[in-house]
Amino acid sequence: MLPKVPSTKYLALFMLILLPSMTGYMAWEARTVDVTVLEIDGAPEGIIYITDPHVQASNIDHVQMVIREVNRLNPSLVLIGGDFATGDETGFASQSVWRSLDAPAYAVLGNHDYRVGTDAPTGLERIFAVRASADVTAAGYDLSALKDGSADTAFADELTATLEESGVHVLRNEYARVSAGDGEVVIVGVDDGWAGMADPPDVPATDAFTVYLIHEPSCRADWDADLILAGHTHGGQFLFPVIDQLNDHGVVELAGMFDTNGTPTYVSRGVCSASFAGVDLRFNCRPEIVLINPTEEQLQVIGGST
Repeated sequence: MLPKVPSTKYLALFMLILLPSMTGYMAWEARTVDVTVLEIDGAPEGIIYITDPHVQASNIDHVQMVIREVNRLNPSLVLIGGDFATGDETGFASQSVWRSLDAPAYAVLGNHDYRVGTDAPTGLERIFAVRASADVTAAGYDLSALKDGSADTAFADELTATLEESGVHVLRNEYARVSAGDGEVVIVGVDDGWAGMADPPDVPATDAFTVYLIHEPSCRADWDADLILAGHTHGGQFLFPVIDQLNDHGVVELAGMFDTNGTPTYVSRGVCSASFAGVDLRFNCRPEIVLINPTEEQLQVIGGST
């Protein structure tokens, strides 16, 4: 005897009960920020990395909370991986939120900061363009084929000026050598790949810890670096079990630590999310603040958990 199939009305009732509960949970998860600790040999202590803030009216309170948490950790240096904007702005007054950061901050721009690939169809176009026409080897690095006139450079220039006024130093194919914690760091900022603006600078040989910042992980190369930091993916935002397993095995690179010819690359889940009807949602993929080589004081702040 075949089992009874639930009637349509019971399925509809089940969905009416389940969907609001799931939506509520996913909205809560999108506002619950983890602190992810990375132990990286040779890196100075106490560096924080965040990415993808997408600052806007609907999440400004969340961004402020993230900044308060960053300040509470008292970092030696803050690195930011791009996508400060959504791409829909007519002004950048909200970016003044970065004035409240208590540590030196260095950043790169992301695709939203150039208004490129900000929706599903144009994003897919950029993914295929990188695969088809980009050279992402260190020796021949060339993403100029993506420089097709679609990038809004005036928008990116105005955003950069606002960020600089707010205390965030934006590196556009530049490097900076700064003190951090108990050592020095060379920060190499590679401008956005999807915008066709990535043109890594020549970096002199150095014994200092060298970290490359790049927004899209697929646009990174086998650079002579100690660490590469990327964002862009939001960790997948909805990390269902099958996708999670593909990520864990490196089939896709959405979140976590990966290898680039011997150089560790960390792809962050970011601190904010793409919104749906003005609501940020995530599943099994909380936002994160990345803390590199924490000090004892920082470990105490986060409860000693690694």
